[in-house]
Amino acid sequence: MEKENASLLTEFVLTGLTYQQEWGIPLFLVFLVIYLFTIVGNLGLIALIWNDSQLHIPMYLFLGSLASVDALISSSVTPNMLVKFFARRNVMNLTECVMQFFSFGIGVSTECFLLAAMAYDRYIAICNPLRYPVMMTNRLCTQLIASSFVCGTIHSMIHTGFIFRLTFCNDNILHHFFCDIKPLFKISCTDPSINILIVYIFSGLVQVVTITTVLVSYTLVLFTILKRKSLEGIKKAFSTCGAHLLSVSLYYGPLLFMYVRPRSAQSEDQDMKDSLFYIVIIPFLNPIIYSLRNKKVIDSLTKLIKRNV
Repeated sequence: MEKENASLLTEFVLTGLTYQQEWGIPLFLVFLVIYLFTIVGNLGLIALIWNDSQLHIPMYLFLGSLASVDALISSSVTPNMLVKFFARRNVMNLTECVMQFFSFGIGVSTECFLLAAMAYDRYIAICNPLRYPVMMTNRLCTQLIASSFVCGTIHSMIHTGFIFRLTFCNDNILHHFFCDIKPLFKISCTDPSINILIVYIFSGLVQVVTITTVLVSYTLVLFTILKRKSLEGIKKAFSTCGAHLLSVSLYYGPLLFMYVRPRSAQSEDQDMKDSLFYIVIIPFLNPIIYSLRNKKVIDSLTKLIKRNV
């Protein structure tokens, strides 16, 4: 009995996605294809920006950083999820659980800061086009990217550190497909009230600051666009901001519902659906959203293909 209790303290059984047995292989193939496209799309975009000197400007440096974060988010969870489709018992020890959440937390938090920095970049580009090369230099861009990663890492470290105050003695079943902190709170023998408060304070603060930055930036952009009388200028401005606004809308919706809404309003199935959306779908969509409507990226890809062929 003591041996069993000791194992419960260090191992968790993940229930994974709920589906009928005959859907196992089709779901595995779907998620595998999505993951492969995600990695190829994001790493391909990074390589394209790296190899083309014309894309070494702030807008594309931000885009390359966003692609690297999307690859991190997807890779922190999806490979393990794919392996567990055929595992009889989806078991993860405490160290693996903490490391998975830590890497996932870095990616999710960093993306929030990067989206805010990209909104600020678009604000300067549209509202102060003549001063843009002076205001948004590559050095400032690099500093904003580095700050995003540092803040994202610190934010993840805070929540990861507080996991170690929890103990698990009665139940080790996590009703999720990866090791997230909310399911850990539900099975903890230690009162998780402090952890929950930390989540609301810090996650809420990160989202309030970044969403406010995005909203203020695009409100000023909207006013600037409406003042212009050139239809061509308006189309160009909307074309420049459209992809980023779509990405922001898709990303923040599930994230807000996951970590900021009251616990009573959450269900385990809904949490998993929200998690799937920003872990699997958004990293898959972002390279498509930012590439298909971006003439410079398409031109650079076309030149690269012609040069190699």
